[in-house]
Amino acid sequence: MVLGERIRVNIRRFQNDVTQFEFKDDVLACLIHMGYLGYDAYTKEAFIPNREVAEVFEDTIATGDWDDVADALRRSDELLRAVQEREEEKVAKVISGSHQDYASIINYNDENALALAIMVSFYTARADYYVKRELPLGRGFADIVFIPKREGEVPAMIVELKYNRSARAAIRQIKDKKYTGALSDYKGKIVLVGINYSKKTGKYTCRIETFTIN
Repeated sequence: MVLGERIRVNIRRFQNDVTQFEFKDDVLACLIHMGYLGYDAYTKEAFIPNREVAEVFEDTIATGDWDDVADALRRSDELLRAVQEREEEKVAKVISGSHQDYASIINYNDENALALAIMVSFYTARADYYVKRELPLGRGFADIVFIPKREGEVPAMIVELKYNRSARAAIRQIKDKKYTGALSDYKGKIVLVGINYSKKTGKYTCRIETFTIN
């Protein structure tokens, strides 16, 4: 859930008892009633409601025996720094690691597995960005758009994914389809990130370009 996932939960059995828990749903229902988790009555799913609560869970993970998740959060911070510094090889390496960790063997080479790797890799970006997947822009859809919550503190970002093409082709698609048009009211730096996964080699490549709207 810290990585943005929702979990289906049955809240009907909760007995307002915070000392005895028999099932996972009991714990989740308790956290919902205490306000630490949000609950979608339509989908019957629990979720972390905002960034402030997410940070509480992250701090708990960082100081507890949650090494795998803590590593994922640190890797996400590392990825954001690499994007800002245009370290293309490092960006590709971090995303490759996420792909290996979170995609099953069955669908490892699937395009949805690639998208999952990207979303998980950029998880901590949610502190500073509104993250939109397949946002309509220009004449097509950008795979992931990062819209700054506070203008001027961080640059906007557009991430385009390619499968068996090239990172340069991803950048070219952003430009050709005028994906930056949806950010026409935005003033400041925009980072274009093109990422390609090759099924043949099993490797990622990355291309990063920046420009500024005054």
